[in-house]
Amino acid sequence: METVTIISGDVSFQTLTSQILKDHYRTASFRNIQPALEYIYNDTPSLIIIEIERDDEKTISFLNLLKEDPLFSRLPVLVVFDGYIDPAGWENILFDDYIKKEDVKSEILSRVKLGIMRLDRVIEINPLTRLPGNLSITRQIQRRLANNEIFALAYADLDNFKPFNDRYGFGRGDDLIRMTGRIIFNIVKATQSQGCFVGHIGGDDFVIIMKPDLIITAAQTIIEQFDRVVIGFYDPEDWDAGYIIATDRKGNRAKIPTTSISIGITDTDKRSFSHHGEIMEAASEMKRYAKQFAGSCVKVDQRGKNTDHI
Repeated sequence: METVTIISGDVSFQTLTSQILKDHYRTASFRNIQPALEYIYNDTPSLIIIEIERDDEKTISFLNLLKEDPLFSRLPVLVVFDGYIDPAGWENILFDDYIKKEDVKSEILSRVKLGIMRLDRVIEINPLTRLPGNLSITRQIQRRLANNEIFALAYADLDNFKPFNDRYGFGRGDDLIRMTGRIIFNIVKATQSQGCFVGHIGGDDFVIIMKPDLIITAAQTIIEQFDRVVIGFYDPEDWDAGYIIATDRKGNRAKIPTTSISIGITDTDKRSFSHHGEIMEAASEMKRYAKQFAGSCVKVDQRGKNTDHI
């Protein structure tokens, strides 16, 4: 069930809205936007309902900050206005739809459904992790290249994931991918609060965009946290053995090491790229290089503009 975050200082409004939505969505309510942000960063909802009072500059500022972040720019925001609505100055508030407070009882459910439906049509989101998909990844990279931005791109995926999936089933496999996406998202956001991006290509493949001087630290932290958490996804006897018996790529039964994560990094500071496919291939090449090493690993592209060595 999808989640809707409700932000309002009016407890009766929170209660009424939650009651109306309860059969269709999970709800999480907050009195103001500041404590809500931590929840939103850790468990991104499908839509935000936020009440804004006249001249509430603090709430508007926090809302705009959230919507200006590439990770949340497409997150639908439904604003509730109490009393007289003055359209003047609306261009300074970043929201997707609005509703009068007096119409909440009759219209809030249909507005929420429309907002989420519109999001699904406009942007490609991976249904498993709720992270932006391939179309958004391509747009993010190409826009930054067109603007001559200096940024680093990391390509991450899981090692030995298929044998894990075969051994434990798709349910546990999906849980592992979902957990990996959450780890990556949280660490990237904690390391670089603004201007970063996390996308889910599909399967167990993820893309990260950050500042070059921050991405290595983030990648190392992702590895450390992944290695701590992945233990819980294995049966104790399999983890203690350090492998599972599964079919390898050649179709033979073999001892397959436990799942780890490999990350390859490149950046536009050392190398020149004109197309998103070029930088993705460079990062993917580094990821394949990282996979040659046992366990979780990150490898950084050291090639300069006029060199070819890794």
